[in-house]
Amino acid sequence: MATIIKAKKDEPATSLIKRFKKTVAADQILKIAKEREFYRKPSEIKKEKKKEVLRLRRRERRMAY
Repeated sequence: MATIIKAKKDEPATSLIKRFKKTVAADQILKIAKEREFYRKPSEIKKEKKKEVLRLRRRERRMAY
């Protein structure tokens, strides 16, 4: 997946870089790259998801009071 940003006529480099950064952030390219940097076993992924669900439930319970 390539991110292509074409410069507009008479556009300074700084605004071009800003547009590029916004596009990369919107496409979540860096997030995906960090996730794929190291292999994680499927069991580790399941544990992390379960831990996140428990954290959110505790938070909801705390907010309900």
